[in-house]
Amino acid sequence: MEIIMKVGALVVDPVSKMPVLILKDTESDQILPIWIGLYEANAIALTLEGIVTPRPMTHDLLKNFLDQTNIKVDKVVINDVRDNTYYAVIYCHQHDISYLIDSRPSDAIALALRTNSPIYVEEEVIKLSRTPEAGQSPEESERLRKLLESLKPEDFGKYKM
Repeated sequence: MEIIMKVGALVVDPVSKMPVLILKDTESDQILPIWIGLYEANAIALTLEGIVTPRPMTHDLLKNFLDQTNIKVDKVVINDVRDNTYYAVIYCHQHDISYLIDSRPSDAIALALRTNSPIYVEEEVIKLSRTPEAGQSPEESERLRKLLESLKPEDFGKYKM
């Protein structure tokens, strides 16, 4: 089952200093944190802040290509997690032809934000994200728990980096 989510926040992990994209279930308090790269965080932050760059960034270029070829993004789905790596699929169509495009979640979300497309996460991915990975230290699990608990309701719905 797919759960519709939105970007709740974009924060920095205080220990690793890496951006963390927090997806939030639109109908409950479930969240999904995904550590992403700096460039991907910047691409997402630009859209969240409504900043238009003088020249198209990569995700803008992709959106422009899709627009020019009349390909519509239906949704993006984070559909798997393996070894702390998340996987996503972009669902699109052109006329009556459907396409499934493999993607990194951060790229899929950056595109979804630019095309106003819904973001979904497979329920199984959320369940797996709550289970400590084999080899994950108790300190890492505790650090993640503290990071997520430190988020305040007002952190959701705005960019914070």
